[in-house]
Amino acid sequence: QVQLVESGGGSVQAGGSLRLSCAASRLRDYMGWFRQAPGKEREGVAAIKSDGSTTYADSVKGRFTISQDNAKKILYLQMNSLEPEDTDIYYCAASSAIWLGYPLTRAPYNYWGQGTQVTVSS
Repeated sequence: QVQLVESGGGSVQAGGSLRLSCAASRLRDYMGWFRQAPGKEREGVAAIKSDGSTTYADSVKGRFTISQDNAKKILYLQMNSLEPEDTDIYYCAASSAIWLGYPLTRAPYNYWGQGTQVTVSS
């Protein structure tokens, strides 16, 4: 079992920054951030593999950075140049998979946090 607890969400104006944190009881080979708006599918934002390789959704490339502190077992998502379209509930997730061809799909992730709200105003 893996417990995940997100923090760091909030309200910010467009162009601003936020850093999300996810405290994990243990880190898995793939850790990811997803987001979901009411009535929409949960979409992958960024993922990081245990070797440090990262994958980003096109919509956040160059603006968001995923990282993790292995010693503290914390996953981060640094979000810069935020846009109103980034308004969503953000979820931390962990996958037991050893290898994923594309790590931004929801299905391989079997552990989820409770989510944290990010609101960006124009």
